[in-house]
Amino acid sequence: MHHKKFYLIVLSALLFVMLAACAPTKEEMPTAALPVNKAFADGKEIYFVHLEASDENAALQMTEMMNSPTLYVPSLAKVPVEALANVYSFKNGVDGQVSVFDNPPNTDGYTPLRQVNMVIWAEGKTPRVLKSVDEIMTAKDAGELVVKATGVVVNMPFITWDGGER
Repeated sequence: MHHKKFYLIVLSALLFVMLAACAPTKEEMPTAALPVNKAFADGKEIYFVHLEASDENAALQMTEMMNSPTLYVPSLAKVPVEALANVYSFKNGVDGQVSVFDNPPNTDGYTPLRQVNMVIWAEGKTPRVLKSVDEIMTAKDAGELVVKATGVVVNMPFITWDGGER
């Protein structure tokens, strides 16, 4: 009887080792590479991807810019505005200016679905790099620039952000 218990324990241990050997390791998990874009959120550098756009021309422009497909998904335009966050892209400005996001991950209102807003510096005003929505709105209130909603919705999940990464 004592030998049966010993063999049962040994058999259980072997079974556990075999099952553990069959489980995928972190190195075996499949991955995919996507080109990322640099931007700012709350004054901090972030990286994101754009996967789908509600506007066909915008999807084509993003595809060409990143040499990676951005899918045209017209149904994104039907997402209620209350369910969207914002991204601010600059039509004109200075070198080094990148898009600015509101509502980064781990804040109220985070969603990867973004309403694209075009930021345009006014004639005669001196453009500078803006890194937060507060800076954009302060410049807007001072008459330095205008912000125009485009009606384009883009799926733009963050890859890295202040305090986190995927």
